[in-house]
Amino acid sequence: MQINKEGPHVFCFFGRSGSGKGVQSQRMITHLKEISPEREVLYIETGRLFREFIAENEDHSADLVKEVIDNGGLLPAFLPVWMWSDFLIKKYTGNESLVFDGIARRLRESPILEEALRFYKCVKPFVVYIDVSPECVMERLKKRGRIDDTEEKIKDRLEWYEENVVPSIEFFRKSESVNFVSVNGEQDPDEVHREIVGKTLRGENDKN
Repeated sequence: MQINKEGPHVFCFFGRSGSGKGVQSQRMITHLKEISPEREVLYIETGRLFREFIAENEDHSADLVKEVIDNGGLLPAFLPVWMWSDFLIKKYTGNESLVFDGIARRLRESPILEEALRFYKCVKPFVVYIDVSPECVMERLKKRGRIDDTEEKIKDRLEWYEENVVPSIEFFRKSESVNFVSVNGEQDPDEVHREIVGKTLRGENDKN
């Protein structure tokens, strides 16, 4: 499977906090629009969907979601699955390209996403793993200077990632239904984008 003007295309981005998933997702959206200007690209970012859900609803579920997020807690797995499933059911017609960011961040969510993409006849979607070291993440996030980017909180997020997200990534690395691509996320963002596009154009598949 290669990026060309045929389509639609599906990209799922994975990586540690601070790896540049959001930046590379947006660059891929721009790239897909350049090669197929007539084709819409849908961006599915779970955090944004939850923020919109809280802002647009005044009910018990929205209150509970806000409470968990405000306290830095972990939402139960059924909620992110429902969130992106509802998005696809309502907005995906089969003609759009899809870019996922911050999805299937726990192992039990991964086969559900795989089943959904198979149901929608998405042929060999690209799962892109942006590889950055914990040391690089620590340096980047501390420079970012957000109030929650203390060394202790960053370590907590890195530990959570290793425990929960890494098994999900390994699920897709071994899956025969996706093209798995690993790129060096410690490069300049332009170089990361070029590596992603180059590997997908060549149809590379970084399987174990």
